[in-house]
Amino acid sequence: MADTHVLFVEDDDVIREATQLALERDGFTVTAMPDGLSGLEAFRAQQPDIALLDVMLPGMDGVSLCRRIRDESTVPVIMLSARADSIDVVLGLEAGADDYVTKPFDGSVLVARIRAVLRRFGHASGGGAPEPVTGGEGGVLTFGELEVDTEGMEVRKNGEPVALTPTEMRLLLEFSSAPGTVLSRDKLLERVWDYGWGGDTRVVDVHVQRLRTKIGQDRIETVRGFGYKLKA
Repeated sequence: MADTHVLFVEDDDVIREATQLALERDGFTVTAMPDGLSGLEAFRAQQPDIALLDVMLPGMDGVSLCRRIRDESTVPVIMLSARADSIDVVLGLEAGADDYVTKPFDGSVLVARIRAVLRRFGHASGGGAPEPVTGGEGGVLTFGELEVDTEGMEVRKNGEPVALTPTEMRLLLEFSSAPGTVLSRDKLLERVWDYGWGGDTRVVDVHVQRLRTKIGQDRIETVRGFGYKLKA
């Protein structure tokens, strides 16, 4: 894990310093910044492997910073929020964050979330890339105007490429592996987010909505009370 570079943006001096020390003890390289603007500058200058962003930041808040990062990169982003029921959690996910952790947090929980995100992003220290989905000519699955290249990890709609984040790609691969089959939110949390425990299903809902905006609102159907399914 020593080769993993974490950008940590937090305005509270105590939390920033304590968390930086804890992450460094676990082998991470950490760049810690106190506000959104310096965080953006550090991101552009150092290109970290993952970004941890507090929601409430001076100058540029964490949601805006996440949006700026996502405009430039698919690097994984974890938001840190003081309230699990805060609208800021949803705003952060809608801005492109891949996961969130509620403050105050236990250091071991934060490290587990970081490692889980890195695994699904195929980071060298966390595991491999998503396993290809079998089926289709040359690994290409077709659903109406949508084509999913499960070997090249590319998506096209009406012949035009669709840019997906690694988390969105993993989500689409899960749906593509079982078109027409309802997948529960808990199952998607387990398979896509690598949660070995119960998690916040809002993470799934927001990512499904983000995926819909890119591949078509009607392509993924909500089965009320059960989950989602990809229309074959």
